[in-house]
Amino acid sequence: MTFVAFAETSIQLVPDGTLFLHIIIILVMVFVLNATLFKPINRILEERERRTRGRSGEAGDILHRVEEKVTQYERTLREARSDGYRLMEQERAVAVSERQAKLSAVRDEINHLVVEQKEVIHGQAEEARGTLEGEARRLATEISSEILHRPISDAVINDSRLNA
Repeated sequence: MTFVAFAETSIQLVPDGTLFLHIIIILVMVFVLNATLFKPINRILEERERRTRGRSGEAGDILHRVEEKVTQYERTLREARSDGYRLMEQERAVAVSERQAKLSAVRDEINHLVVEQKEVIHGQAEEARGTLEGEARRLATEISSEILHRPISDAVINDSRLNA
């Protein structure tokens, strides 16, 4: 029974004419709040979401472009290295051919000098041979004169050599 007594002393809401006024005020407040607060906030949130997704897409595009540029850079670097190695090989081949040409020229010059020196030595040998033959004749004449105790001419020595 205490429950019934409590109900009698409490305020009881009975729908009356102010209920419609309250409903209208709530609807107007919903419309005003929607127009002034919720729509701008939702618009800002949608713009932020669009920008975030746009930035993500833009970041993905940037990453894709960076990957393409890195790939292009690596390809260009490989080509440059290849060109460098090819150029070094060409330079080495040119240097080797120049070295071979210089060696060939030096060999030809040495061979020419050897031939010249052989001719000089041959001439000197002929000259020495002539000098030695003259000296041998002179000594032979002198020795023969001493042994025979008489003078001997060069003609006699030449005849004896021819007979021998």
